[in-house]
Amino acid sequence: MRSADTEFVGGPLDGRILPILLSTFNSVPKVYRVPVPAHGDRPAETLVYDRAKAYSAKGRARWQYVFRAPQA
Repeated sequence: MRSADTEFVGGPLDGRILPILLSTFNSVPKVYRVPVPAHGDRPAETLVYDRAKAYSAKGRARWQYVFRAPQA
């Protein structure tokens, strides 16, 4: 399967670039969920990132993931 290096903005993964598997239409998923297991006093949670379009310095469109803040 093909993958694309995708940047994460905000949240715990801020600034990281991770390879994301592409769909059958060669696009990254609209929503990316990262399960975080329970550790010590912290309960298990799921981090949610939404796909957003970003532009490179040359004006080329690319995808990045933006952190969705948890609802209170």
